[in-house]
Amino acid sequence: MSDTLPTTFDPAAIEARWYQHWETNGLFRPERPEAEAYTIVNPPPNVTGSLHIGHALDNTLQDVVIRYERLRGKDALWVVGTDHAGIATQMVVERQMEARQDKRTNYSREAFVEKVWEWKAESGGTITHQLRRLGCSMDWSREQFTMDLHFTKAVIKTFVDLYNDGLIYRDKRLVNWDPKLKTAISDLEVETQTIAGSFWHFKYPLADGARLDDGRDYLEVATTRPETMLADMAVAVNPADERYQSVIGKHVILPLTGRRIPVIADEHADPELGSGCVKITPGHDFNDFEVGKRAGFAAAEMLNMLDAEANVCQTADGLVPEEFLGLHRFRRDGVDGARELVVARMKALGLLIPHVTKSKDGEEIEHDAEPRQIATPFGDRGGVVIEPWLTDQWYVNAAELAKKPIAAVRSGEIQIVPKTWEKTFFNWMENIQPWCVSRQLWWGHRIPAWYGPVVYSNEEKPSAEFPSTGIGVQSPHEPLIGNASTDYDTTFIALDKDEAERQATEYIRSKGQELKVRFFESRADAFAALFAKTLDMRVEYPMWQDSDVLDTWFSSALWPFATLGWPDSPSPLAGEDGARSASGEGAAAQAAASAADPSPNPLPQGAGASLLQKHFPNSLLISGFDILFFWDARMMMMGFYNMGTKPWDRLYLHGLVRAADGAKMSKSKGNVVDPLGLIDQYGADALRFFMAAMESQGRDIKMDEKRVEGYRNFATKLWNAARFCQSNGIGASDTIKAPPARLAANQWIIGEVAACVTEIERAMADLRFDAAANAIYQFTWSKFCDWYLELVKPVLSPLP
Repeated sequence: MSDTLPTTFDPAAIEARWYQHWETNGLFRPERPEAEAYTIVNPPPNVTGSLHIGHALDNTLQDVVIRYERLRGKDALWVVGTDHAGIATQMVVERQMEARQDKRTNYSREAFVEKVWEWKAESGGTITHQLRRLGCSMDWSREQFTMDLHFTKAVIKTFVDLYNDGLIYRDKRLVNWDPKLKTAISDLEVETQTIAGSFWHFKYPLADGARLDDGRDYLEVATTRPETMLADMAVAVNPADERYQSVIGKHVILPLTGRRIPVIADEHADPELGSGCVKITPGHDFNDFEVGKRAGFAAAEMLNMLDAEANVCQTADGLVPEEFLGLHRFRRDGVDGARELVVARMKALGLLIPHVTKSKDGEEIEHDAEPRQIATPFGDRGGVVIEPWLTDQWYVNAAELAKKPIAAVRSGEIQIVPKTWEKTFFNWMENIQPWCVSRQLWWGHRIPAWYGPVVYSNEEKPSAEFPSTGIGVQSPHEPLIGNASTDYDTTFIALDKDEAERQATEYIRSKGQELKVRFFESRADAFAALFAKTLDMRVEYPMWQDSDVLDTWFSSALWPFATLGWPDSPSPLAGEDGARSASGEGAAAQAAASAADPSPNPLPQGAGASLLQKHFPNSLLISGFDILFFWDARMMMMGFYNMGTKPWDRLYLHGLVRAADGAKMSKSKGNVVDPLGLIDQYGADALRFFMAAMESQGRDIKMDEKRVEGYRNFATKLWNAARFCQSNGIGASDTIKAPPARLAANQWIIGEVAACVTEIERAMADLRFDAAANAIYQFTWSKFCDWYLELVKPVLSPLP
């Protein structure tokens, strides 16, 4: 130690100075080409994000491991980068535009995407600077972004390969629809809140003179969503419910619409709940969708009564009364919505069964509905009630891709720590549903699907065609979202636009025609050109690209290997069974949109065959248990699919950081703790030591600022101990090996150091962060400071 340590311990100044020294000198990734590899990929935070307490825990644990392995001499690589965060980023940019009385739709798609890139260049680095303040020793020279050109290439290639292998397809199913953002969202982006609501009871008249055994000519149904009555397709009763045996297979006449719907038997109906009769609206309820399928309703036949903004639209059978069309589903801005009008009309028809209560004096009081506390899904960003909505979306056959990860965890090829999470993993993976990967946004990896009308040969009979052409197309109307049913379209899945054009040309020629391909931005633009007579389909073939982008979880699932150079670098197992070909033809479909990326290089420094060969599979993944299925499991799927092997050896799942009283932190509760504030007050080391010391496998962490303060005192004690040593001429050792020891105190402390090292090694091997931190704390405070320094003081300062 050449410089005298200041009297006062000031963590802010010390941490900033040393971090800059480490990063500037490349010490987070020392050159060790011959050393054993050790690799961790950082869960890429949203580019819009700021450091929260969960990030602080997650990244502290990763930093502990990577620094430990680096000190053990390994070629330790900690991959860092950010996620493009489709919904969140588009929202941020649109809000900035709204503040300027501007909006996205004033621009072309390309112009808007350019504005997002501009925002990223100016404001997208907040969280990476905050990770530096936390002290994370990441390899910043290779920082990456999920919209980088090389990453986009990996995303598009994966989609094309999955499609060609029959593992990705377009289907009509229910999704979580956010009417404010006008896009499908994942389950992770849905927050369930318990709110005050109502439970209405209605009469559904039986048809054809049918009656129940008790003489009633109606079925009583109860619902918390009366507005969806407009799209009811059945009433379900339990097959074992004796009250309704006589009417199973009969029909009711749905009030308001006059729709004739069947009474079906399904175990979804609970005889103990309400009347035991359940209205079935398969187009607007996830449970009802499954009931509808069991009853024989095809998805294409299921009725949809709401548009993308949750306003009432006409159903396919045309039976929704005109007075409901255009109404919002709920009361809004002081105007009654479809819910209020349905209740009013049912009451006027005498088909509302009142809820009866008694006053204090015993008088019966009738109410339109029974008050209930209802668990209601909200979009975490849009902030409005999520609508289960029947749409055409792209899906991945997750059940097929889940097979190899399940086998790997069962065999121990992939180790989950703590092991108790394996049961949850198997339960979800073995019952996994198709994965919806399309989103109705402009910012993101645009789906590499192009559409064009069906071309008929002279021998084929078209179901619909334009006059004087042999090209069949759907009736000219613009669908609410995305693209209309592929029944009337030919789909071309390609790595880029040029390849899509080649496929289309080959397809047209296979039908005996010679047409020139002409690209349009959308189906609507193609139809507009046709009706304006600027498109001549006798000589031109219109094509348009799918307007949707991919779910960000789809791209982040490639993080363990796309960050290392795949597909430009060959897979370590290329050619083996189950490994995908690493070759990729042409530029990625998103290359043009990504061209504004401020990074000058298509690949980060050091990417290449040697990097992928050496650092894949990764050694360890550390993540919160809450993204086990959204990210961790999908990385397993994509690792086995694209690379033919597991993405990492071990998966460590940590708990949540909770408020001091054990409650989950949320902004609405006002109990969120800002880690940057704690760093300002106590230093990054104090916060990090708290996180490590409190991380006990399988348990959440309760936030305790007093303990953070205690570890600040621990750092101060260590600082004072160093100052004491410095003042007595004791400096850093030149060797790892302990010097010869003659004094009994020195012999004792060397033994204690060795014992502490052994204890730390044992703890780290088992990923027991709390045990490792405790070993360091006890040795430093109780043995080194309290005993050893006191024992050597007489030697260093002998009495006269």
